[in-house]
Amino acid sequence: MDTELILTVREALSRPLFGNAQLVAGEKGLGKQIRWVHILEITHFEELIHGQEMILTTGLGFNLDADSSVTFMEKLISQNASCLCIELGPYFEQVSPELIELADNAAFPLILFPSTVRYVDITQDLHSLIINRHHKMLQELESISREFYRLTLHSQGTANVLKLLHRSTQNQIIYRPLQGQPHFFPVMPALQQEAILRFLDERPSPSSIEEKPPQLKPTSAPELRGYHDRTLVLKPVGALEQIWAYLIMSCPRKPQEYEYLLLESASLSIAQELLRTRYIEERKLFSENMWVDELISGRLTEDRQIKDLLGPDLKGMNESSLRVCLIEIENLYGNSEFPSENERESTRLRLSLIVRSTFEKHGFRPLITLKNNRLAIIALDLKSKIPAKVRLAQALESLQDMNGGADDRFKDLRLLTGVGRSHVQLKNAYSSYQEALQALSLSSTYGKSVLFYDELGVFQLLLSLNDGKTLQTFIRHYLGPLIDHDKSKGSELLLTLKVFLDHDGSKQIAAQKLFIVRQSLYYRLEKMAELLGEDFMSVENRISIQVALRAYQLLHPDYFGSA
Repeated sequence: MDTELILTVREALSRPLFGNAQLVAGEKGLGKQIRWVHILEITHFEELIHGQEMILTTGLGFNLDADSSVTFMEKLISQNASCLCIELGPYFEQVSPELIELADNAAFPLILFPSTVRYVDITQDLHSLIINRHHKMLQELESISREFYRLTLHSQGTANVLKLLHRSTQNQIIYRPLQGQPHFFPVMPALQQEAILRFLDERPSPSSIEEKPPQLKPTSAPELRGYHDRTLVLKPVGALEQIWAYLIMSCPRKPQEYEYLLLESASLSIAQELLRTRYIEERKLFSENMWVDELISGRLTEDRQIKDLLGPDLKGMNESSLRVCLIEIENLYGNSEFPSENERESTRLRLSLIVRSTFEKHGFRPLITLKNNRLAIIALDLKSKIPAKVRLAQALESLQDMNGGADDRFKDLRLLTGVGRSHVQLKNAYSSYQEALQALSLSSTYGKSVLFYDELGVFQLLLSLNDGKTLQTFIRHYLGPLIDHDKSKGSELLLTLKVFLDHDGSKQIAAQKLFIVRQSLYYRLEKMAELLGEDFMSVENRISIQVALRAYQLLHPDYFGSA
């Protein structure tokens, strides 16, 4: 880092206006930065300063005796002031030994003016210097940021950005992609590299069971972590709400604003290069994986055919467990009623890139195909300590939040997802796809945005019987009188029966769920017994009625609402 851009206490003392000033204590703090100059003549100033200020005082507004002057300095130290300058005179005649001891112990420069000095001249001189240097810092930052961007347009762009960041800050730089080997600039000995990587992998233990680690995003502020006598600054690198790498700067002290800004600019440039690279890879994958549509459509069933289509990257994945996720997307192209082909391709690629990054993050290798507004994903499990179904649910939940900020283009998306059962071998992707299709068809019935085929229960059987006649006959046999009564009288016996049985025959809970008084529920139950027979709650009849209710729900998914 260019130290000429920082105004330190040492440099301030070299200015002409400090020609008669005396440093009486705190010499070890002369390297502290001065961000501003503040004149204080009161003792209650906690909300007036923000840190790294040079404080000027005469003691005019208060008496700086031995005790009060120590208290005054302690407050300044706690507020992270840079130094204290006192004008000797009628309001402050001498420095006590206690004050000198405190300043030395805290490495807090204590400066005396033995004669009257114009504080307004000091503030004007130092403020002009600070402002000019800040302007110069912004110019250098803009120049280096442009160079970062230019470097990413050439080969080995990321490596060159890291080298320039090191030259500009004089700090150790570490680039750690989530996939691939870390890079150190300059190169560190292997043992030191291993030690620092182990430290980075350690996460501080939460202070309570309820406390969860923060959910980092590419836009998250850098994280500071102490490592021996250095400060590590960790900045996530990525886009589309996905983190692809971490850019780490190791500083011998607390980082300066200039270093933060350079780190931010470098991470943004690297993220742009990664995004461009991923777009190119996604377009290639999208064109190469046209056979995925053949697979889920059941037109590829021979192992030999499938193995011939698998590239070297997918070698061995045919024996992995898989699930097919079928996502129905509303408002895929936003408010554009007739999107151009370029808009369609750009949107498809962007969506595919977000989906791929999300699934990879949760331990899956996704094979993706998109038709109209339905996205089909064969999620190949890469194995993990966390069960595959749990990880898959987390990935799909992340996609549900996609309209919360990953891309403005997708802010109005609505996603409904059906997930098939787990199968082994890609030739069985067709079976999982059919199950995902059935789960998707029942998502509105369950009122869930993500529905696994495993959760369908008796609907798995009912779906296979839905030939247009079998279920209708079964429903009429067990529920016909109630259906006819509801239609002719405008009653809600069918809904009442479903809620009553779904809550194990609890009259109290059923009445609460239906928002009716207990007496009204009793009347409805008596009417059901009259229409269905007194034994409608016997074990066999009850099971059959519950199945019939589910069958009616399958054929009329909106009838029961969220009941």
